[in-house]
Amino acid sequence: MNTPPSSRVASFGQTEINWDKLDKRRFYVVGAGLFTGVTVALYPVSVVKTRLQVASKEIAERSAFSVVKGILKNDGVPGLYRGFGTVITGAVPARIIFLTALETTKISAFKLVAPLELSEPTQAAIANGIAGMTASLFSQAVFVPIDVVSQKLMVQGYSGHATYTGGIDVATKIIKSYGVRGLYRGFGLSVMTYSPSSAAWWASYGSSQRVIWRFLGYGGDSDATAAPSKSKIVLVQAAGGIIAGATASSITTPLDTIKTRLQVMGHQENRPSAKQVVKKLLAEDGWKGFYRGLGPRFFSMSAWGTSMILTYEYLKRLCAIED
Repeated sequence: MNTPPSSRVASFGQTEINWDKLDKRRFYVVGAGLFTGVTVALYPVSVVKTRLQVASKEIAERSAFSVVKGILKNDGVPGLYRGFGTVITGAVPARIIFLTALETTKISAFKLVAPLELSEPTQAAIANGIAGMTASLFSQAVFVPIDVVSQKLMVQGYSGHATYTGGIDVATKIIKSYGVRGLYRGFGLSVMTYSPSSAAWWASYGSSQRVIWRFLGYGGDSDATAAPSKSKIVLVQAAGGIIAGATASSITTPLDTIKTRLQVMGHQENRPSAKQVVKKLLAEDGWKGFYRGLGPRFFSMSAWGTSMILTYEYLKRLCAIED
C-alpha cells in the first residue's frame, strides 16, 4: 500500500511533527532563545576552523589545538568569540527564514515524490534534500553579509589580516571600498557551498533516520509496533545528525575553504579571484590544501548539526499543538 506523505512522516513511531501542527509564534520566540544558547556553546569551533582555512602556509601546518592555545594566550576566552555579536544579530532572522522555508518546502516535496513510489528512505532523502537546498537559498541573502563580517573579525590580526573595532567598523570599511556588493563577496560560492551542503545534510538526516528506525523494527506499513520511547527517539535523531554532518562536511569542505579565503581577503585593490585562490592552494599544498580545517569542519558540522537538530526537534515537541 502506498502511504500518503502526511501519514508517511508519522509512521515512524510518531517521531516527526509536521509544520501545520506547530504553534508558530511560540516556535519562533522559544526557538530564538534555544538556538542562541547552542550558538554560544559551539561558536569557538567556527573560529578555529576559519583560522585554519585562511592561514598562510607556515601557519597552516599547525593543529586546531595550537590555534586554540594561541587564541587563549593572546586574547583569552573572548578571542574564541570574535564576531559573535555580529553572528547572533543576523542568526535570528536567517534561521526564521531557513526554518520556515524548510518546513513548508518539505511538505510540498513529499507530495511531489509520492507518485514515484520509491522506498521511504529514498523519498525522505529527496524531499528533505530539496527542502534543505531551498531553505539555504532563501537564507543566503541574510547570511552572506553576516558571514563576511564575522569571518573578518574571527581572523583579525591573524596571519597578517587587518584589525577592526567591531562589526560596524568592518561593514563600513567594506561598503566604503566596494559598495554594498562587497558584503556579498563570495555569494556565488556561498550558494554553491551551503545549498549543496544543506541538501546533503537534510537528505542524509531524513533517510538515515528511516534506515535506523527500520533496523530497529519501526516504520513501514506496520501499525503493530509500539511507539518508541523519547530517549530512543533522541538517540536516533542524534545518530542521524552525526551521519548527516559527516556526509555534508566531506562533500563541501573544498568549496568552503575557497569561499572563506575570498571573504576574508584584505582591502587591497587587486583581490584574487576564485580561480587564483584555487591555483594558490594547489601550489602550496596540492589537493590536500582544499581540505584545510577538515577536522574542525567535520566536528563543527557534526556537533552543530547534532546539537541543532536535537534542539530543533525538542523545540517542535514544545510547540506542538495538542489535538
